Amino acid sequence: MRITVIGCGYLGATHAAAMAELGHEVLGMEIDVATRTALAEGRVPIYEPGLEELVARHVASGRLRFTDSYADVTAWGDLHFLCVGTPQMAESLAADVRQVRTAVEGLAPHLDRPCLVVGKSTVPVGTAAWAAARLAARAPAGAEAMLAWNPEFLREGYGVEDSLRPDRIVLGVGDGRAEKLLRDFYRPMIDAGSPVVVTDFATAELVKVAANAFLATKISFINAMAEVCEATGADVVDLAESLGHDSRIGRQFLNAGIGFGGGCLPKDIRAFVHQAGELGVEDAMTFLRHVDGVNQRQRERVVDIAQGMLDGRLAGSRVAVWGAAFKPDSDDARDSPALWIAGQLQLRGARVQVYDPRARETAREAFPTLAYADSAVGACRDADLVLHLTEWPEFRAITPYDLDGVVAGHRILDGRNVLDLDAWRSAGWTARALGRP
Repeated sequence: MRITVIGCGYLGATHAAAMAELGHEVLGMEIDVATRTALAEGRVPIYEPGLEELVARHVASGRLRFTDSYADVTAWGDLHFLCVGTPQMAESLAADVRQVRTAVEGLAPHLDRPCLVVGKSTVPVGTAAWAAARLAARAPAGAEAMLAWNPEFLREGYGVEDSLRPDRIVLGVGDGRAEKLLRDFYRPMIDAGSPVVVTDFATAELVKVAANAFLATKISFINAMAEVCEATGADVVDLAESLGHDSRIGRQFLNAGIGFGGGCLPKDIRAFVHQAGELGVEDAMTFLRHVDGVNQRQRERVVDIAQGMLDGRLAGSRVAVWGAAFKPDSDDARDSPALWIAGQLQLRGARVQVYDPRARETAREAFPTLAYADSAVGACRDADLVLHLTEWPEFRAITPYDLDGVVAGHRILDGRNVLDLDAWRSAGWTARALGRP
């Protein structure tokens, strides 16, 4: 099919490239000149495994092109995907849907023949109903300009895989014609086994935020248990392993550590709580405030533990921080727990050196006052304490002996619970982790 993608940030670029890979002809619309220029040259201004190769291949094949014109978009295709951002508003916890509204208002006057606009952005309930009404009122095609909501479930670091082989396809539709068109569009995935859930607008809008709220709850639960483990001498890794064998619970997202971050989970659960208040059901979502609070507390605990490992003397101490991205296989430093911790240590007087294999530039934009090293070992030069805060594979491959003659103090804090503490301790290091003896 000939499709368009409005908004070519992380979600839009990934969706556009993946759909071109499946054989569709794709026209992406992006108003940011630098982003659009890079994509049109086959370059991706973010790091996502496999994405740049996919974009380059299909820019070269001609299946993937880019524009900044709504007129071009509507002249090209009849299936339009909205992939614009919905960040947290600066003045409140609510989601900022202005980009969604701008896209709908920009598209509508040009929709002069039957078409389907498909929302993929994470939005508050009611956004789809508003968009459908605006299309019906402003599009020359009237009721023939249909709307559907098809939420995305991409995991950063696995975005291409999740786009090509989704674990479910949710279709929020108000018309059987929209459902049929989307089933035809997603036929390769459906035939490959991806289950389809057909529902209404409101449920489709809720699915993504509900999923993120549940995942955030699991993470905060095991982090709260890590604190209990420290108080009792129990081991949170063994505890999580035991819990994970229960099929009602599962092992995923039960990894105790420094907490969640990034551009989705934190802002989505806060926007969810905010809308619950607007809907008069805030009490039902009060627990999410505690989930958010536990997550923030975990970052603060790491700072306190680090200070304790330095005998209470942060001022003047040298601290190496391994990791700046909020998770591995990404250069996304938005609301990164690792960077927050590094920044707090610096505010308390420590001299901090940060290294991340992919996120140095995005981290520097967020925290320009921190010092950034060119290698993991280089970050440890004369360090009194090493903090492992993003679980990149290269950090797990470093041995204590790689740091002989490099560090000033043999102390390491594993904020992700993946290092072999016994190996570090056997080499004479003071090694700690969260929730482990």
